[in-house]
Amino acid sequence: MVSASDRAKNPARTSVWLDRNTPSRSRRTESPAGLDRNRITEASVRLLDAEGLAKFSMRRLAAELDVTAMSLYWYVDTKDDLLELALDSVYAEIAPPPEDADWQVRLRAFARSFRELIVRHIWISPLAGTFLNIGPNAMLFAYAVQDIIRATGLPLERQTGALSAVFQFVYGFGTVEGHFKARCDAAGLTQDEFHRHAMGTIRAQPNLRKIVESSDDLMTARGGDTVEEMRERDFVFALDLLIAGIEAMRDRTASPTTAR
Repeated sequence: MVSASDRAKNPARTSVWLDRNTPSRSRRTESPAGLDRNRITEASVRLLDAEGLAKFSMRRLAAELDVTAMSLYWYVDTKDDLLELALDSVYAEIAPPPEDADWQVRLRAFARSFRELIVRHIWISPLAGTFLNIGPNAMLFAYAVQDIIRATGLPLERQTGALSAVFQFVYGFGTVEGHFKARCDAAGLTQDEFHRHAMGTIRAQPNLRKIVESSDDLMTARGGDTVEEMRERDFVFALDLLIAGIEAMRDRTASPTTAR
């Protein structure tokens, strides 16, 4: 059994998913009525969505569930256990695309769904890189993505690189988008209002105005009437570039040309 102290000392080597035993703390009372791990996980997700990762605590979660903090230790040993459970649970929100679709269609669908997941639950961004992320839903997601990459026709030694290129891009894009949306929400402004306010502030500073004005033609050519439309155009085209790159590398591998 992995204790809380062991997990704190070496978090990369421990996971709630590697522990098949019950929590290690001794129990002197019966399990709280109506409480189970699924209910705790669902409440954790709601709380993380509403208040963010920094404010999440066992005490705050217990108050949300109207139980004592000690009641939660019937089901988990540490707060990290709860975060892992919450992280894996939201991966179930990603619906797999039709298996008979072309890999390009499936990849675009998965990339979009993953981006939307990160924006919807911005707290998963730091957690995905902190924990092993080997829960059942995350593993199903990983398997489905690997199946798409296999269908690209890339040789095996190139497939993990292609996977990284696409999903590291989506991870970064979604994280920045999610944080921007959260900042706008916190300021009580729409994304367009926030953008206009920020750009107006920058243009008012002589040392920065020239930099902004030099990119005006680029922003105009970008197209889109709103921040969301502009961002969507960027996402679609960037994903098109990655898919085109995968196709080009596949074709180059299948039909190597003679070096000049």
